[in-house]
Amino acid sequence: MDYKALAELLFPDVKETPEDIEARFPERQLPEGACVTRIGPSPTGFVHLGNLYNAIIGERISHQSDGVFYLRIEDTDNKREVEGAVETVINAMNYFGVHFDEGATAEGDNGSYGPYRQRQRKDIYHVFAKLLTERGLAYPCFMTAEEIEAVREQQAANKENPGVYGKYAKCRDFSIDEIKVNIADGKEWVLRFRGQETGENIAVEDAIRGKLEMPRNNMDFVLLKSDGIPTYHFAHVIDDHFMRSTHVVRGEEWISSLPMHVELFNTLGWKQPIYCHTATLMKMDGASKRKLSKRKDPELALAYYQQEGISKDAIWEFLLTLLNSNYEEWRIANPEADYHEFPYTLEKMSVSGALVDLDKLRDISKNVICRMPAQQVYDGWLEWCNEYDKDFAALINKYPERTLAALNVGRGGAKPRRDIETWKQACDFMSFYYDEKFTVSDPMPKECGEAIVKEFFGKYLASYDHNDDSAAWFDKVKAITEEMGFAVKPKDYKKNPDQFKGSIVHITNMLRIALTGHANAPDIWEVSHVLGEEITRKRLQTFA
Repeated sequence: MDYKALAELLFPDVKETPEDIEARFPERQLPEGACVTRIGPSPTGFVHLGNLYNAIIGERISHQSDGVFYLRIEDTDNKREVEGAVETVINAMNYFGVHFDEGATAEGDNGSYGPYRQRQRKDIYHVFAKLLTERGLAYPCFMTAEEIEAVREQQAANKENPGVYGKYAKCRDFSIDEIKVNIADGKEWVLRFRGQETGENIAVEDAIRGKLEMPRNNMDFVLLKSDGIPTYHFAHVIDDHFMRSTHVVRGEEWISSLPMHVELFNTLGWKQPIYCHTATLMKMDGASKRKLSKRKDPELALAYYQQEGISKDAIWEFLLTLLNSNYEEWRIANPEADYHEFPYTLEKMSVSGALVDLDKLRDISKNVICRMPAQQVYDGWLEWCNEYDKDFAALINKYPERTLAALNVGRGGAKPRRDIETWKQACDFMSFYYDEKFTVSDPMPKECGEAIVKEFFGKYLASYDHNDDSAAWFDKVKAITEEMGFAVKPKDYKKNPDQFKGSIVHITNMLRIALTGHANAPDIWEVSHVLGEEITRKRLQTFA
């Protein structure tokens, strides 16, 4: 076989050489030890938690080492591409605070190592497809889908490994004349790599899992599809070499493909990047764990967290607890530190499934939001409402001073209140600050019948002075409590319940319900001063 003639037959328009491509994408000039990482999502319109999980790993190891983190769109599967999906990926990463140094953007590309969309790199892939053909390491395959299915059925019956290899690779040894005839007949072809039928096992040092050992590749896997676009296997090897990636972060489902990728790197004479295969995201299903499912589990989609209004900071804190086993210990020792200061390492990653516990996430979210300054909460909440709850956004904009004051209630100090867990839930919790949303949801305490309620609010309003400070206000509440036969000290009521109608807890709960609609609410004096005297009196008079 004249492989040079075959290469010219298959790739007559390819004039660039491998040396030309090397010159176009030189080694990056970075500090020693700097990491170059990327994420390479497919534009299917579904951006999932695993994308963000791996993005945070790539972002941390690159930026902690003064390296480069970039976005590459792996759009080689045209059938699965969804219009607007690239913008969906970019917007999701922006929402969750993942920032790229270069790569695909909504407007085009940013950086010197592009294009960053694989379908636009066809000319680069064809240079190396031609090279492998010239070297007798790649060949055109004219097998139809029906022929390949028949091969798989025969292999299944013989209990053999499925795939195109050895005696099943019927086009492997076609002469150049046979190839010309098939092409002249208009038959579609794919370019296959000529796999080695024998050989020793390969070993790969994974940065997360340690040494991985497995049989070397023997498959004649596809390099170029019939439309000339490469498969993932071929494209990522070429792209990671010429974009000068030092680390490839991806899910453990790609481990089985390693022999193909290692063989391509070795065949092309390129340094292999460090592979980092991450654990599968899991959830508890009864007493057992299972993989998160796109069909069953809405929390797999990043859109779920956006729609629920879970802040990006809470998501980062939560994922960092999954990514490094010592993150929670670090957070306890550094309660005020920015999570970007955490010294993330690949070595402390788990190789077993990472458990996505939404209850834990929401608890972390409460901790994150309660530590935020009120203005940051205001800004994050309003930004979410502008997108997902325009009615509430209008209220916030109508009462900006009241809203900010309300968000300051119970904030600060050693034990700030943990009332808000998501921006969506904030709309429910904060609704009592606005007459347009205010409703009384909780019933008055059972110890406080209609007559007691009426008597208390009559006395309370008669003595109410909006200018009283917190101490003077509480003294008046205690005086009314005692006058009405309720225990001023809760422990007195607990010790001798028959001697009292109730305790001051029941009295203050009446006030909370009248002012906020709920028994569980922030400090009554602070709430009344956020609402103002007019609204406070109007709400209390309803019960007098």
